[in-house]
Amino acid sequence: VVVAVVVVRLVVVVSEVVLEVVVVVLWVVVVVLRVVAVMVVVLNVVVVLLRVVVVAVVVVRLVVVVSEVVLEVVVVVLWVVVVVLRVVAVMVVVLNVVVVLLRVVVVAVVV
Repeated sequence: VVVAVVVVRLVVVVSEVVLEVVVVVLWVVVVVLRVVAVMVVVLNVVVVLLRVVVVAVVVVRLVVVVSEVVLEVVVVVLWVVVVVLRVVAVMVVVLNVVVVLLRVVVVAVVV
């Protein structure tokens, strides 16, 4: 009977130790899972920030393309202005020639 009581007490003590070890292991698993959850949240924030960076890069590229188009339009407009000014300059020269010819005609008619 005494041996049976000792064996039962030994089994109880061993089972208590095993249960304590199981509790500690489960606690460690819970802590690890919480750390993993925090890491997932941090990674989600990083992904959102990377998406913001990608959107910013796309916006900058769009601004660059639009500015290039605007500069091309300005160059074309300036080229048209130069052509118009050259035509005006030719017209001024032609009008000067006409004025000179009219003066010659007036002088010829008067004389």
